[in-house]
Amino acid sequence: MNRLSIQVISLLQDYIRRLGFTPVIHFELEGCYVPENPHKPLDFARINRQLKQFGIEGRLIPEYWRNQWEYVSDFAGQTPLKEAANLAFVMTNMAAIMASQGVAEVLIRPVVWSGDQGKLAKGSKRIFVDEKRDVHIPNAIQLNISAKDSSGENIIAKAFFGEYLQQCFLRTSLGCCLLFLPEEEAFERLKLKTVYGLEDELCSPVDISGGHQGSIALYKERGKHNQHMGEEAIFYGLDEQVLVSARNWQKTARVEHRLGASSLRYNPFVNIIFALLNLIDALEVYVAGHCQASLDSQRAEPLPQSLHSRGEATGAITLFERDDWFAQSIARVVTELSLDNNTMASNVDETIGYQVKEQVLKCYQKRIITTG
Repeated sequence: MNRLSIQVISLLQDYIRRLGFTPVIHFELEGCYVPENPHKPLDFARINRQLKQFGIEGRLIPEYWRNQWEYVSDFAGQTPLKEAANLAFVMTNMAAIMASQGVAEVLIRPVVWSGDQGKLAKGSKRIFVDEKRDVHIPNAIQLNISAKDSSGENIIAKAFFGEYLQQCFLRTSLGCCLLFLPEEEAFERLKLKTVYGLEDELCSPVDISGGHQGSIALYKERGKHNQHMGEEAIFYGLDEQVLVSARNWQKTARVEHRLGASSLRYNPFVNIIFALLNLIDALEVYVAGHCQASLDSQRAEPLPQSLHSRGEATGAITLFERDDWFAQSIARVVTELSLDNNTMASNVDETIGYQVKEQVLKCYQKRIITTG
């Protein structure tokens, strides 16, 4: 699958360049670990030196819950294809990297059951009370998406481009949810807050929603927690306290797709294709000058409850089987590039998008065992 996906990503990147833009896409991955010695802290600086030696534009940082970590991509100018390769490397090699520090197990999965203990004080997000209870830790894979024009400026804040790009993801995420919710436990992650009463402790998304705090969030002036975006220090005092700061939210503006579940079945290359196709849809409308804000960005749409269809409830696999947008959008780009005498596209089968889709679905086909 990855060989075909790499071909598709290269074509999509080339098409976006021909439109006059540079795609900017970054991953964030959450996971947990089980230490052999619970009193020995993880040396994140050592891990980050190793990642740098391997040519990975990203770093590991401690996350909120006990023994939880987050891989954060660096803004170092890497292409979407390199970004996918970076995440694939981290997912494949993090267990070996951490093992050298006495980590017994690395958990890249949607939920780490009973991963921590604690109960937040009512109305607080940081103060815990003495009462203890199990916290099932949700782990996410997030995609941050923006684009730069020929002068290097972020266009998310221009001419309603960010609003339209958010609309694109709101429109396509249900049919393609199998790509970022690739295993059954991913759907258990969506139920954690309601089924297990962890509404105060957890802030993971549960549906397809927009605005600036939804699961497909548009960050401009304000971020997920209503904080000011893009604050930069200008002058410091003698005690290094910030005296004067400026807000350059246009620089950090982006759409953040927050629905992905951490999973070893998550394919970074296929999800980069999903992001680039949405970006292309928005860029073509932006070039035509037709982007506009929409109240639909505030709507919320339920996600399926399972990979599999049960009764009248349609599962993620069936939704992707019925989806036309993913494969047809790839085919359209290949055709456009071929008409433009693109050498790379001329050697590609126009059905390559359908082949990628079929390979995704093939991973979920039941094996039929026959005996002679």
